[in-house]
Amino acid sequence: MATFYTQASSVNRALDQIGDKWCLLLLQEVFWGTHSYKALLDALGISRGVLSNRLRYLEAHGLLRRDESEGARRPRYHLTRKSVALYDCALMAVAWEHRFYKRGKAKHITLLHKSCGKEFSPQMRCEACGAAVDGRDVSYRQGPGAAQDPRAKRLRRRSTLPANAVPSERNVYRNLVNLIGDRWSANIIALMFRGYNRYDQLLDALPVATNVLASRLKLLRRNGIVRARQYQAKPPRNEYPLTAKGWGLYPWFVALLQWGDVWCDESGAGRPIVPVHRCCEQELRAVVVCDQCEKPVTPEQVSFHFWGTP
Repeated sequence: MATFYTQASSVNRALDQIGDKWCLLLLQEVFWGTHSYKALLDALGISRGVLSNRLRYLEAHGLLRRDESEGARRPRYHLTRKSVALYDCALMAVAWEHRFYKRGKAKHITLLHKSCGKEFSPQMRCEACGAAVDGRDVSYRQGPGAAQDPRAKRLRRRSTLPANAVPSERNVYRNLVNLIGDRWSANIIALMFRGYNRYDQLLDALPVATNVLASRLKLLRRNGIVRARQYQAKPPRNEYPLTAKGWGLYPWFVALLQWGDVWCDESGAGRPIVPVHRCCEQELRAVVVCDQCEKPVTPEQVSFHFWGTP
């Protein structure tokens, strides 16, 4: 398998572990309480071969724990400490979907913060100054783990099945999965947050095939994540600034970055890239809070229920 090198990034490392559509959909189902092999098969509507492959993959990376207490033919799958730590990503995914999409065939999810007893919408704040996290207010500097990472050129075949074709009614952030479940699209968005919005810049930073890069930029335009803006007439060339919808993905990526800093640093060298919050000039440490009481949210403090039908 061919490899190439990119600037070390906890986002890239995290995406290499979970940046696959079926892995994300599987983790989503287990987050919401689906645990048996049969229930996962029915919820996702995929083949046994694909399901078994992704379950093995997630187990190997410490993201799921297999329980065979009821017998090997009836295994159940549970979250681990590593996958529970993705909870902020799940909350930010829900918040983005609620903000930019109307509810389709998926049921609506209501979150209850046990600490204040109120329904809430999760928000991401800077721990130092309390301001809402906006990617346009963030700069970056090299961290102690700055290096070049070897990366596999092709991890697995890209799934062409749209996430909205998955039968599960609990598939509450399917639109995000459609974008982030493709490694190249997610890598491109992550680079755009850092100011890489021209074709040549993206090609140099992420040596992907030219036709793949062009197709992913079209995908991002079609989904309203970026828009095309001509910056040169002869020959005509475009840059691709993020839209409000694209910038709205930033909290999810920050949550993923912080998860990757903790769980994907195999060398132990430390963070490769350090975000700095311009509003307070402090290193950005983002926390997810309840919009009602403004206190940090943790998994054990949240209950949820699904309601409504198409």
